[in-house]
Amino acid sequence: MDYLKVIPDGKYVDCTLGGAGHSCAILERLGPNGILIGLDQDPAALAAAEERLAPYGDRVKLVHANFGQLEATLENIGFGKVDGILYDLGVSSPQLDRSERGFSFHEDAPLDMRMDPGAPVSAADLVSDLPVPELAHIIKAYGEERWAGRIASFIGEARKHAPVTTTGQLSQIVKNAIPAAARRTGPHPARRTFQALRIAVNNELGVLEESLHQAVGVTASRGRICVISYHSLEDRIVKDLFRDYALHCKCPPGLPVCRCDVVPKLEVITRRPLGATEAEIAENPRSRSAKLRVAQKLDMF
Repeated sequence: MDYLKVIPDGKYVDCTLGGAGHSCAILERLGPNGILIGLDQDPAALAAAEERLAPYGDRVKLVHANFGQLEATLENIGFGKVDGILYDLGVSSPQLDRSERGFSFHEDAPLDMRMDPGAPVSAADLVSDLPVPELAHIIKAYGEERWAGRIASFIGEARKHAPVTTTGQLSQIVKNAIPAAARRTGPHPARRTFQALRIAVNNELGVLEESLHQAVGVTASRGRICVISYHSLEDRIVKDLFRDYALHCKCPPGLPVCRCDVVPKLEVITRRPLGATEAEIAENPRSRSAKLRVAQKLDMF
């Protein structure tokens, strides 16, 4: 909240409404003329947030939308520029904790992983239908998994005998694929594979990049964009995009005079990402991998 710099009569967007914790914190800082727009693609999250935020009345507008639709959503509700935008990326705690959503490898449940339950493709569809080389590419690229090829091969072999439709089945296949010595240390052996499939099912990286471009356009001068990410692929997209919008010149090195006429649109506030404190991690272990990056929109004349 300190980095978002909420002004009492401002307009703010919580792009990842989730449990509405961030939205509550923003609304506590807004005055009677301030407005919050909350987006989420999960109807269950919207229903829970609507109940939690009911005391704030018409100062809150909740929209069932993916944050890749940020610009269109603001146009549809008649909003111009906003004073701040917040992203808290990845899967939410309620989604993780509800085993039937299929995000967790700790319990056996349908292999789903769709943040929007109405989306056409589930993780089970990918595991069942994709060629083994394509599965290996997803697990390697999005999960940064050393054993991606071996895991994909084991999935391909397993589905010859029976469909892989549950989280328990997939978790066991991954365990079998990774050599025992590599499983003795580190996080759960299926974590990276589950992460990769979740990212692919929800097109998380593509949507993030598209939404951040839109965010730069809809943020008012001196407004702030705050992004909390949880793994290196997300963080790299945020870092690179903020850096590109902060550049004063894109000419090739060595040119005596700038010819690109690039005008920077952002100032990067956090040169390095900020992490959770030890106290916060002790209270909320899931915050241990969180990284916050912040940029401020420059005055545009």
